[in-house]
Amino acid sequence: MGKNYRIGFTWLVVVFLLLGSLPLRAQDNRYDTLKVYAFVVDGDTIPGGRLMDVEVRTKMRPEWRKYWAEWTRLRNAVYVTYPYAKAAGKVMNEVNAALVNVTDKKQRKSIIKAREKDLKREFADKLTNLSVYQGKVLMKLIYRETGNNCYNLIQEYKGGFTAGFWQTVAVLFGSNLKQNYDPAEKDKAIEIIVKDVERMYGHRG
Repeated sequence: MGKNYRIGFTWLVVVFLLLGSLPLRAQDNRYDTLKVYAFVVDGDTIPGGRLMDVEVRTKMRPEWRKYWAEWTRLRNAVYVTYPYAKAAGKVMNEVNAALVNVTDKKQRKSIIKAREKDLKREFADKLTNLSVYQGKVLMKLIYRETGNNCYNLIQEYKGGFTAGFWQTVAVLFGSNLKQNYDPAEKDKAIEIIVKDVERMYGHRG
């Protein structure tokens, strides 16, 4: 009995010593070091990592599908017509500046006709290829560039009768020469797209 007791006690001492040595072994960097990615933010090193990419798909709701279809249509129309509006606006602003102190009707007509030829030569063929929808957007953008709607511009350059005639034609095609431009509310979407175009091409409004 005494011999067995001594043997058992000896094994307990051995086990205790082995267990007691585990924390000492844990100090070995080979067993307690885990390499991870890290980011340095304001001088602090923060451990981090990257999770696997997860692709999530869902069906687009009808109202959102309609919204994005309308947005894409508007964006395309602005992309097509913006260069024309920019160039036409530049010519019209130059004409207005040239007419400021000119009261003689014949001289005013001569100034307008000369620049009208420039516009026709540059844009006539291109503008005839625009859709009615693109034409509406173009009129919005011309107002943006000149501060006047197309009806007032035609009236100023060609007279009230001509302006009235083209307004009638525009109405028949579901358009309106007298439409204004409201970048804060009604035409906010157009303004967002125009700003994007200006950033893209470095234009200055």
